[in-house]
Amino acid sequence: MRILFAGTPSFAVPSLKALHAAGYDVVAVLTQPDKPQGRKGIVTPSPVKETALSLGIPVLQPARLKEEANCLPPADLMVTCAYGQILTQEILDLFPLGVWNVHASLLPAYRGAAPIARAILDGCEKTGVTIMKTERGLDTGDMLLQCETPISPRDTCGTLTERLAALGAELIVKALPMVGRAPLVPQGEGFVCKKVAREQVDFSRPAAEVSALIRGLSPAPCAFGVIGGLTLNFYFAEVCAGEGGMSAGTVLSDTKTLVVQCGSGAVRISDLQPAGGKRMSDTAFLNGRKLRKGDVFEPLSRPV
Repeated sequence: MRILFAGTPSFAVPSLKALHAAGYDVVAVLTQPDKPQGRKGIVTPSPVKETALSLGIPVLQPARLKEEANCLPPADLMVTCAYGQILTQEILDLFPLGVWNVHASLLPAYRGAAPIARAILDGCEKTGVTIMKTERGLDTGDMLLQCETPISPRDTCGTLTERLAALGAELIVKALPMVGRAPLVPQGEGFVCKKVAREQVDFSRPAAEVSALIRGLSPAPCAFGVIGGLTLNFYFAEVCAGEGGMSAGTVLSDTKTLVVQCGSGAVRISDLQPAGGKRMSDTAFLNGRKLRKGDVFEPLSRPV
């Protein structure tokens, strides 16, 4: 079976490696063009491109795939995994065995962008990976295989992405021998989730929601707070007991842990980064800052 693989971020790397290790003939890899990264704007290849080159697989990087469909190498089947471009019907029709997508949610829930972050933000207890046949609609194709995994209170978007990437790799290798043999399951009614953006924490919300926001946006695009004129990026927060009568956003401790009162309950923010500084634990931050019990994080004053 000749496969054309399309993917871009690190989430897609395990699937590419798994297909190659399983002995499939990956004729080429499609990925997004190299882009400037970081403050210095250094042009950097995608994780999938780097992996493909290390495996000796040819790489194609069309800026607009729909305009270069006639340049694609012949293949029996196409596997997509967070590629980042819409596939036209002309492209879908090129592959006799179809186009199959590795999607990081339990479809039909969380179609579209940022399904992993949204599952955490919404307080879901589980999520998973779906192998689906790609059609013109946005993640609406019939499903071939699905597997779920629990979402732990310790999960961030980063840790959950790693776990789902590994699960997706296992599932796509298991799914390909089923193509054309196993029945497909139509999706029911679902919904499309929007992209996530950097967001200031509203500590007037319940502690469980504050924790979910911080974990769902970690490590990027990140939730943040402002206190004493200092902006702090937050990467992990766990729910803990609050203090009665304290206003939301009030710092409840100033020694070894950064505990902040919420609308109900409190959160310990144990992983953070001062603006312009290094990412560190709350203990390391408090050792070098004069943050006192009773100090208050600024409330939301404008849309972020």
